[in-house]
Amino acid sequence: MRFAALFVCLLFVLAPRPVEAQDASASGSTKRVRVTRVATAPTVDGLLDDEVWKQAEAITDFHQIRPGDGAQPSERTEVYLVYTDDALYVGARMFDSEPHRIAAPTARHGQNLGTDDRLVVILDPFNTRRGGYRFETNLNGVRHDALYESVNSFQSEWTAIWDTKAATFDQGWTAELEIPFKSLSFDSSIDTWGFNFGRGIRRRGEEVAWVSRNRSYNPSIMGVATGLTGMDQGVGLDIVPSVSVNTARAYAPSSTDTDFERSVDLFYRLTPSLNSALTVNTDFSAAEVDDRQVNLTRFNLFFPEKRDFFLNDADLFEFGRIGNGNSATTASSENNARPFFSRRLGLSPSGTPVDLEYGGKLSGRVGRWNVGALAVRQDGFRDVDASAAFVGRVSANVLAESSVGAVVTSGDPNSDRANGLGGLDFRYLNTRVRGNRVLEADGWFQRSDTEGLDGDDTAFGVGVRMPNNSGWRGGFGYKEIGSNFNPALGFVSRTNVSDATAEAGYTHFVRGRVVQSIFAGIDSERIALLDGGLQSSVVLGRLFEMRTNTGEQLSVQYSATEEVVADPFTIYEEPTRRVVVPPGRYSFGEAVLSAQTGGQREFSGSVNYRGGHFYGGTRTNVGGQFAWKQSRAFALGLRYDLNDIQLPEGAFVTRLMRLTMDVNFSSTLYWVNLIQYDNVSEVIGANMRLRWIPKAGQETLIVLNHRMQDRDRDNRFRSELMDLSLRVGYTFRF
Repeated sequence: MRFAALFVCLLFVLAPRPVEAQDASASGSTKRVRVTRVATAPTVDGLLDDEVWKQAEAITDFHQIRPGDGAQPSERTEVYLVYTDDALYVGARMFDSEPHRIAAPTARHGQNLGTDDRLVVILDPFNTRRGGYRFETNLNGVRHDALYESVNSFQSEWTAIWDTKAATFDQGWTAELEIPFKSLSFDSSIDTWGFNFGRGIRRRGEEVAWVSRNRSYNPSIMGVATGLTGMDQGVGLDIVPSVSVNTARAYAPSSTDTDFERSVDLFYRLTPSLNSALTVNTDFSAAEVDDRQVNLTRFNLFFPEKRDFFLNDADLFEFGRIGNGNSATTASSENNARPFFSRRLGLSPSGTPVDLEYGGKLSGRVGRWNVGALAVRQDGFRDVDASAAFVGRVSANVLAESSVGAVVTSGDPNSDRANGLGGLDFRYLNTRVRGNRVLEADGWFQRSDTEGLDGDDTAFGVGVRMPNNSGWRGGFGYKEIGSNFNPALGFVSRTNVSDATAEAGYTHFVRGRVVQSIFAGIDSERIALLDGGLQSSVVLGRLFEMRTNTGEQLSVQYSATEEVVADPFTIYEEPTRRVVVPPGRYSFGEAVLSAQTGGQREFSGSVNYRGGHFYGGTRTNVGGQFAWKQSRAFALGLRYDLNDIQLPEGAFVTRLMRLTMDVNFSSTLYWVNLIQYDNVSEVIGANMRLRWIPKAGQETLIVLNHRMQDRDRDNRFRSELMDLSLRVGYTFRF
């Protein structure tokens, strides 16, 4: 645990000093709004007819960011802000000349609203232009929230307690949002917050914003809201007890097991901007199942985190901007050398749950410092003893938009070996480069300490990017991972390698009646062994990518790949045979074609084709998705992916199918069904969830999982495991 002690010492050495709130002139903001304090809160019903709204200043100076850049929007938008001691209230009128064509296919809380006409609210309570909160709603009053991990990416799985309602009127639709101050971290001495608003009009491919630059808006591109004083965050204590009953039945051999579990999560705000959390007997039954993947490589796959306990304040644990790649990279290589990957906790290497006995978290901001610390005690499993794990992260805001920080970890939940890690990183951001461009740069260094491994235990990386949404974009990155680099609480897919990426491209906005934008560019990645020799190389020519004003997309690409296989690896296996790729150097090219329709339509979908040479043979990959959004009450989705692979060592076909069916009885009660199948494992998995959320922070969940497998491949699937669970949770706020 010496890394944990080192982290505590670091906090004392870097004791933060108070800093003044950043004013609008320093941030370069040109738009301001004064938030009106009211004695009586408006009723959140979506009607916008309360008298208090007449006291608020109207925000009407919106503009297009797509398809035009700064052009007058096709429809008028009005936004109002008021607040009480307890909550911030946002009211909006979205005028629409064709209200019968408002797109609102999404009816379930938590779903992405990228296919809907929507209202977007972005808050930066610390006014640092480095992070913040994102709240969205649509005509159905759906809540979708996200936490910005950086100014260019946000964590959509993050959730908060807030409320929203929407309604129609003869000239469009209205929405009201209530965001309790108890749901936000902020410094009460700062009376000026970063604010921004956006609106989407899907049938025209139109995005509207209050403040934007380079056709985008995010925490670094904000207006400011002033006059926010005297807000009440309460005692700052949330108590979230939950109980669950789980019955599991195994079929071969037959057995039944019933468990009654009690868990509690405690959240306490130590200061207005520094949070602590304690979890006892953590319950992950509410987490969604992973999307199934078929692995045609010799490296580990990457699955994202979906559990709420680890997603809260996840942005504070991000390090070195690891995880950002380009179209030529895979999620596995993008995230290679990540020092902390929360899926290492509470899950075995095979993905089965492992109990967390208890855990604690400290996260938040103190002055210009951002702090995140997490410690958990995990149960033993198989031949691994119960163990403790710790991760600490601290960073300081420097320059106008940049940061410098450190990370330490201790513990190995998947073995009994001692393991620790330390790392430093610097992230540079400038969103005000001449010509409204954005410049990003980063550098990081890590070193692991693993019992039984000596030397070659470091990793480092650097990168520079200009991720512009129009005109030229480009960038490059480079990282090295030593052969013994072993972040036991992180993610590694390859070691003893250098990984170089590069990208360049140009986006032209046509501003036509049909076509909105055209892009062409090239992305690449080259991974070589540190002791010499190529391992993998991909050059992706993005020859033609077009997007229409109604959301249709067409893409033509060509991929040139080189793979050097040092050791034979099994690419396909079934009970009677294996297909093994022998050592050698393989060069192959593949054409990639794809097309998709706008997701706002009742019937939407996509098709894709990939074909060419593959490991000395050929591959034909075809796939597609189909969605029927019959109404806000019912939606059906189907995804299919097929690989027909012909190799000198043998031929095989992989199939992956995914069927979803959503039945929304109301905005608070819905039934979600997911069925997945792949012919590599010959497993059919069904996940059915009945979820009732009468109010944010209150939940009753019934989950049924059923697994069937065709072990002898005779097309007869037999039940292997079924479990049924009931979970009830309630948040008490003080």
